Amino acid sequence: MLVLRTPDKRFDNLPDFPFEPHYAEINGRRVHYINEGQGETILCLHGEPTWSFVYRKIIPLLAANHRVLAMDFIGFGRSDKFVEREAYSFQMHYDTLVGFIEKLALEQITLVVHDWGGPIGLTVASEMVERFSRLVIMNTLLAIRGTDSRLADWPSDTGGTVHGDKIAPEVIAGYEAPFPDASYKAGAATWPLLIPIHPDDPGASEMLKARTVLSKWRKPVLVMFSDSDPYTHGFDAYFRRLIPTAKDRIVKDAGHFLQEDKGEEIAQHILAFIDGTPLS
Repeated sequence: MLVLRTPDKRFDNLPDFPFEPHYAEINGRRVHYINEGQGETILCLHGEPTWSFVYRKIIPLLAANHRVLAMDFIGFGRSDKFVEREAYSFQMHYDTLVGFIEKLALEQITLVVHDWGGPIGLTVASEMVERFSRLVIMNTLLAIRGTDSRLADWPSDTGGTVHGDKIAPEVIAGYEAPFPDASYKAGAATWPLLIPIHPDDPGASEMLKARTVLSKWRKPVLVMFSDSDPYTHGFDAYFRRLIPTAKDRIVKDAGHFLQEDKGEEIAQHILAFIDGTPLS
């Protein structure tokens, strides 16, 4: 499989993004991650079509008293990118995250997921329960289009624009930095198409199993959705019903990319959640 690596100069002088890059080789590919602060581990997973840049407003506040990791999935950010769309699969992303957690020997993780980070991250958490202490679930889903009526009209593209009309050009450039041209975008083009439609589709059985595990979950969970997301609106209630320990928080005046719209506020909610659920 042909692999591309975005030139480092594409990431020079990004706004509010002073973080040093870190890399791990996972299954023969280079995976980039941010690693800031010390203390309990908070692992942040981005969605489609973003990268760890989307957490730039949140990381400094969390890293004051915690260790914050933000991983770029293969095909995104500073991580390696396959050129062929066929190389991208639910299993590939799943294996990358599992390999990352094992490579860095992460334990007692507070997992923060958004968008496609949800189906991958929550499935991994359900298979590695002993590694996770808390879940923060934001604007995402864990459902199969053919078995959940809520997905009948769910769009195949989970968003590609940041909420609001006035986005600074340098911020837009930050989101576009990983993709010098179309040849780098196979991962972003493929991810929305990986949502399982039928129970026998790739990823479907894993997600169904994850739902079963989460229905019996006893560790702390914060379900934090925005009030103005057209893509995942209503799935906060889905997670509240599914997970016995789920606590709800609605972020007002925010769209799908609530980290962009209300990053500092979200960080404060996560800190309060962690402080209120100390590890035993």
